[in-house]
Amino acid sequence: MGRRLKDNLNSKYFEAANALTSKKARHRIVAYVESYDDIYFWRTVLSEFEDDKRYFEVMLPSKANLTRGKKSVLMNFLEGEPLGKDMIACVDADYDYMIQGRTAQSKRVLGSTYVFHTYVYAIENYQCYAPSLHNVCVSVTLNDHRIFDFREYFQQFSEALFPLFVWSVMFYRNGNYPKFSITDFNRIADPGGFNVQDPEPSIANVRRKVHTKINELQRQYPDAKEEYLATKEDIKALGVTPQTTYLYIQGHHLFDTVVSPIMTKVCNLLRQERQNEIYHASAHKTQKSNEMSCYENSLQDIKVMLKKNSGYMMSEQFRRLQEDVRKYLEKG
Repeated sequence: MGRRLKDNLNSKYFEAANALTSKKARHRIVAYVESYDDIYFWRTVLSEFEDDKRYFEVMLPSKANLTRGKKSVLMNFLEGEPLGKDMIACVDADYDYMIQGRTAQSKRVLGSTYVFHTYVYAIENYQCYAPSLHNVCVSVTLNDHRIFDFREYFQQFSEALFPLFVWSVMFYRNGNYPKFSITDFNRIADPGGFNVQDPEPSIANVRRKVHTKINELQRQYPDAKEEYLATKEDIKALGVTPQTTYLYIQGHHLFDTVVSPIMTKVCNLLRQERQNEIYHASAHKTQKSNEMSCYENSLQDIKVMLKKNSGYMMSEQFRRLQEDVRKYLEKG
């Protein structure tokens, strides 16, 4: 049986299953996602829209061959348009949102009523939403002392990257990305050494690398100024600002190379601060030992807590995603 036939049969199956259920039963809408990690995020997105008339079931695209990823979701369920009121696809935006329909995949993601995307590059970018990172530190260390300004740091980090990010999007739009790939961009978007008490050198390091690369690109493409300026204005219209660039760079790079190392250093200081408070408390030795043991047993893993972070729900990008789901449901 061909793939397209299977996909259409899947869609027909869900339609038939909904038609056969009692009129009082809730309508089931299947939401296909890219990977295991995406299930919790999209459950968070869709839960708000469940009521006594409908519910969502978030699942992976294939139990038979264990295929994963965005292409699997789109190839399995977009060809022949089997998606509809009973079945939707939920994917990371990646650069497809930035490219704005200049590739077949971007057209599929942006052009279908039944495909929902994150607006930011990926779910990891939401998990690293700067205004929520202090709360993640508190959940990890149980210490609410604000020793680092995440908002300010990631604003400066974004401002340093923005001019080069425009070049990156431009190359992916005009098909010249082998000359400057996302991997190339990520090497420059690595702050390197980071000091909690003095974070400015890490930002200066990014600025220096960005400046060097832009000078190189300007020499190689001296006639690109007009295209660059047009791309810059276009992506700003999409919601990207110099202060929020970090939300639109590759999510795994942001999570693993930028945010996690910074969070580790901040959380280590907060843990040490709390442990020092316990050590210097005016209490007898056994009480201190018990308190220290109780505290250390309550500590959480940074990456685990980041993946559970839902502070992004206050962001403009998340509200846009919710509005897309709301419009889809209103259309029936």
